[in-house]
Amino acid sequence: MRGMIVCPQPAAAEAGLEVLRRGGNAVDAAVTTAFCQGVIDPQMCGVGGSGMMTVHRAGTGVTEVIEFHARAGGAIRPDQWERIFVRESADRYNYVVEGGVNDAGHQSVAVPGTVAGLALALERHGTLDWAQTLKPAIAMAAGGVPVSGALTASWTGELSPDQLPMAQRIQLTAAARALYTDEGRLKPIGSTLVQADYARTLELLARDGPDAFYRGEIAQRIAADFAANGGFISREDLAGYRAELRAPLEGYYRGLRVVAPGPPAGGLPLLQMLNFLEGFDLGAAGWPSVEAARLRVEAMGWAFADRERHLADPRFSPVPVDRLLDKAYAAEARRRVAAGERFTSRPPLESPATTHVCVVDGAGDAVSLTHTLGSSSGVVTPGLGFGYNNYLNCFDPRPGRANSLAPGKTRVTMMTPTIVFEGDRVRAVVGAPGGTKIVTGVLQTLLNLLDHGMTPVEAVAAPRVDYQAETVQAEGRVPATVVRGLRQAGYAVNLRPLNYDWYFASAQLISAGAEGSLSGASDPRRDGGAAYSV
Repeated sequence: MRGMIVCPQPAAAEAGLEVLRRGGNAVDAAVTTAFCQGVIDPQMCGVGGSGMMTVHRAGTGVTEVIEFHARAGGAIRPDQWERIFVRESADRYNYVVEGGVNDAGHQSVAVPGTVAGLALALERHGTLDWAQTLKPAIAMAAGGVPVSGALTASWTGELSPDQLPMAQRIQLTAAARALYTDEGRLKPIGSTLVQADYARTLELLARDGPDAFYRGEIAQRIAADFAANGGFISREDLAGYRAELRAPLEGYYRGLRVVAPGPPAGGLPLLQMLNFLEGFDLGAAGWPSVEAARLRVEAMGWAFADRERHLADPRFSPVPVDRLLDKAYAAEARRRVAAGERFTSRPPLESPATTHVCVVDGAGDAVSLTHTLGSSSGVVTPGLGFGYNNYLNCFDPRPGRANSLAPGKTRVTMMTPTIVFEGDRVRAVVGAPGGTKIVTGVLQTLLNLLDHGMTPVEAVAAPRVDYQAETVQAEGRVPATVVRGLRQAGYAVNLRPLNYDWYFASAQLISAGAEGSLSGASDPRRDGGAAYSV
């Protein structure tokens, strides 16, 4: 095979597939796909967003993480919302302040990183010209894309109870209302969403390069809009933005090397959970089973308790990564659980308004890319045609805390673009949208593949549990015997009503065989997706 691509949006996957067919590599295909995803799912991702990419180059053996987190602007003050702070949200997703200004509108937006991140990936690892990667997205935006079931669900679905509903959010500014509705009525499924302004913005990016976004005409218009509306993005913030290269975290699970992004992302809790579970024979327990479910829940509870205590932007708060990833530390946790201890936490939830793409090419290069708008701000700058993130809503408005506001800071995220190796060979590429459930979704997808011998389709679709606070969330298809067993073990369990539940992450997976075969699957939970090979 010359490669495989998996993502939730089939039309975007086809654009990336065509890149592979023409001889482009995994990074070329991932960047092309990502730009198309921003057109097809404009509340999930786009040039106003944030993300990270884990890249492996088979020829050189290089594996690295490209971080392009959205960051608080330079005018941000740690105490700026202290006097209007109301409370933490009911589900601990965000923080409630008077008027909801941190959640929607211009004041909720952090400096976007997506353009810089995709440009850096292409510069370091791509073979295509920058403008070539933008062509399919330009055509989609100008010609229009169908309003999908997933997009409609994102418009009509619930966010946190303390957040502005998405149906109102996408009408918050006049430019957004004109773009996403027909005079205030949501565009129906199957209708055509034309994004002419966005097409012109992408054409300008193609012509002038990524500098257009951070120092050129687009930057001027962004800065003017935010200055006029009390936002926190200036010309200086945009000009000073840089995507960053990071060495990934590495761990071993049953002899396989697992590579994922470090703090403030979700690789740390993922590797902790795998360390915990390595001490048990999960394959013998089978899935779904009471024993396997109990062990999954115990691993999640332990890792998320540490997440709440320790995970932060490491440029502002030290994170004891080596101690937390020590195998002996996991062994001690297993002993404590066996003695009857229960680890619980109340970590903040994170919006599922995110997307992902996995790519493996014929040379063995691999990409796992997650990018997002948070839950989107509702802001569209007149004439530019794209939405922005709302990354400031998860900062604590109270000064002096690990997650307090600060210029240049980014928030904790559970994005976990992951690559698994068997020796020097890519064994699996996995990631997901789904907020804090990304980590538990990636975990269970890997367990299903590696311990239970499932095919990729089975691995992403198998019923899941999730435990991040006081109650285990069990998908509707989890057998009653498993639910009873967890309750008898002392856990509160909520058996959710949906068999394929949007609550859980939408896993994307490529599995690579020793003989070079590739197989993949896109989670059916969110309108399904596509796994294409060439």
